[in-house]
Amino acid sequence: MANPTHRHSTSRRDKRRANWKGQTPNIEECPDCKEPKLPHRVCANCGSYNGKKILAVVSK
Repeated sequence: MANPTHRHSTSRRDKRRANWKGQTPNIEECPDCKEPKLPHRVCANCGSYNGKKILAVVSK
């Protein structure tokens, strides 16, 4: 397999790496308790998913 014969400059390297961006999580509101939660996951506050009670949450 061929190897590069000339070294790439740091600006070329940094321009290539500049396209990576982090993403913020999509936080939505739980329809039952109105607390923020991640989509497609059971609510940690009330234990419901898709309008049904899935987990029995023990209050502190």
